Amino acid sequence: MKTSSQWNIVCTVDDLVPESGIAVWTPEGPVALFYLPHHPSAVFAISHTDPFSGANVLARGITGDLKGQPVVASPLYKQHFNLITGQCLEDEDVKVKTYRVLLDGQAVRLETSKVRADYEAA
Repeated sequence: MKTSSQWNIVCTVDDLVPESGIAVWTPEGPVALFYLPHHPSAVFAISHTDPFSGANVLARGITGDLKGQPVVASPLYKQHFNLITGQCLEDEDVKVKTYRVLLDGQAVRLETSKVRADYEAA
């Protein structure tokens, strides 16, 4: 098996809610997208799954800024996750997956992994 990446359109800019998150489906599963228009990066993507509960809830978390870093607080147990690195601020051993985001006109694209068999064409 080989892994490559692909850019998937997951929504449009109009689907995003300022200072909030939405959940989107990708080939890798659910991803939480956050739109922070005041931040230079503007759109962030992390796994939608809360690693402490296993529930898909992170897109429903409250966004904020801690020590100059954009974060989301899980709506269940209130742990904070850095939206740039995925690192949990309360537990250095826990990190959620982050995804690269590309704004392509009105389309929001996420880079996800594509696994293919060795015999498939690239």
